[in-house]
Amino acid sequence: MTFSRRTFLAAGGAILAAPAALARPAGRPIRIATPMPAPRWATLQRRLLAANAAACEAFYAKYVDANDALKIFARWGANDGPDDAAEATNDWVTLHALGAPDKMLALAQRFWDGHIRQYTAARTIDVAIARQGMYYREFPVRMDWQHNAEGLTSFNVMGMSAPRDRKLLDRTRRFADFYTGRDTSVANYDPKHCVMRSLMNGSRGPAPGPVTALDWAGDPFDAAPFHLEHGEDDYGQFLAHYAEYGDVVGDNPLNLQATTLGLNAYALGAGDRFRTWALDYLTAWAERARANGGILPSRVGADGRVGADWWQGVYGWGFSPVVPQTGERENRNRVPRSITTFFNALLLSGDRDYLRLWREMNMRINEESKLVDGVMSAPTMHNADGWYGWKPGPYRTNGFEIWYATQEAADREAAGSHPWIDFLEGRNAGYPEHALQADLDHVAKRATVAEADKTTPGERLADWTLAINPAAARALIQTMTGGLHIARPPWSPTTAPQGGVPLHCRLRYFDADRRRAGVPEDIAALVHSLGDTQTEVTLVNTGTTARNLIVQGGAYAEHRIDTIAWEGGKQHVGGRHFALRLEPGCGMRFKLAMARYANRPTLAFPWDRQG
Repeated sequence: MTFSRRTFLAAGGAILAAPAALARPAGRPIRIATPMPAPRWATLQRRLLAANAAACEAFYAKYVDANDALKIFARWGANDGPDDAAEATNDWVTLHALGAPDKMLALAQRFWDGHIRQYTAARTIDVAIARQGMYYREFPVRMDWQHNAEGLTSFNVMGMSAPRDRKLLDRTRRFADFYTGRDTSVANYDPKHCVMRSLMNGSRGPAPGPVTALDWAGDPFDAAPFHLEHGEDDYGQFLAHYAEYGDVVGDNPLNLQATTLGLNAYALGAGDRFRTWALDYLTAWAERARANGGILPSRVGADGRVGADWWQGVYGWGFSPVVPQTGERENRNRVPRSITTFFNALLLSGDRDYLRLWREMNMRINEESKLVDGVMSAPTMHNADGWYGWKPGPYRTNGFEIWYATQEAADREAAGSHPWIDFLEGRNAGYPEHALQADLDHVAKRATVAEADKTTPGERLADWTLAINPAAARALIQTMTGGLHIARPPWSPTTAPQGGVPLHCRLRYFDADRRRAGVPEDIAALVHSLGDTQTEVTLVNTGTTARNLIVQGGAYAEHRIDTIAWEGGKQHVGGRHFALRLEPGCGMRFKLAMARYANRPTLAFPWDRQG
């Protein structure tokens, strides 16, 4: 594959259909009046949407105060700082976008505003960068993009439910411009060389040099009253955890998470320059991988070049710091997490070579395999002495995500085995019911934990609620949309836990009567199969009132739906969406012929765009 930033961007603008270039699909809504008794999966979907809403509302009442701030001891730090507080309502917006009640969105929006006020007011004493507030201009003052991205998990999907929210547009544009080079009050990004200047960056700019353990761990505090989620025993171990985290100068692939802000700014209508910047930066990294023998480097110099120390840096290929509790070294290579940002490039360009790059990197790593204790093993780490971190079997990290994007036979084996894949390939008919029931059980269990929790705000750090938030969206995303739930924790055994990732899915739904995102009341959807050019889905109305809905290709309307076929009918679509009217107690299985990643991404609702 060959990447050239300027020529590629010119080509990318031609191969994708921009929103204004499409004509609205003609014809009335397809009317479905074929009776279908509600399948069990449909009943479970409706129950799960309702259970999520009730449990999340109760969670909010217990853990969020009247000013919409989290009831915790607010402090700075990578272990338990603002990013963890921001994650308290993870998946709430996504659940609303799937069809959960409007209050889910309202509470998530209120909490986002409240946590901004909370951490703008919160100040450090010893950590210099946060003495005037942990947030500045509504954004973290300076942190790495593993944590910045986690903190943006809810924010990065708000456009799915509220694309006309002016506050959301202004924030997304402002946050993105901290990294495009347009905002001259910060110097995170060098547009000439397409590099971020440091792994540690934010609304007050990049770290000018190496940082200290204090910058990561936050001010000293008495840790005795708190449950320490990361396994430390006291603040001294907090500090020791970050003893080897000083090497942050230069660009790191985790910084690519900032391109999600560019994607959303563009999709919200802020202008083509955000698309250009995101592709420019992502393509520069693709070129760096090519220049580095197919391996995405973890350090890039100020001039944009890859040096002999390509494996160095915090969270890099050679990052194996000491765990203070054990004295042993732990491999913490976070480079594989940046694959999610290459989905941004796929959405913005339509070019699957961005994900094929990862296939080729995995192949390159597997070429280094060797026998370890008699077992053929692949490396996961690299330092001055070469490859290390051997694990039995081939290197398949992110194998499913690569295959999901390319849908190419060459990538299927590395995708591995999972019950959902078995279902999509016709081998596990019971998976939807099993997965939905498991998530219902999860919601109930978390609600029980919250009810029994006797801690006070003075005994909770910001990460306390991460294991109590009852929201469960994974089974709904998979069954309703044919989509990925890339979150903390992941569903895929090949995917590292991470946050801040947009929804990637085959189908989305809208309530045509209420003019909102998500399926209308009583409607359920099951995606049966995914292919490169087709999707099969059953839609059913479980209620006693006719419902009108719109079916869209992709979270960002990136997929073109060419035709829709069902028993006894077929209709040309040739656009981003089509409309259905489902009579009471009726349903149908549909086969959609599609062209994936054929359109430029947009978050505009179907009735607010030309196509």
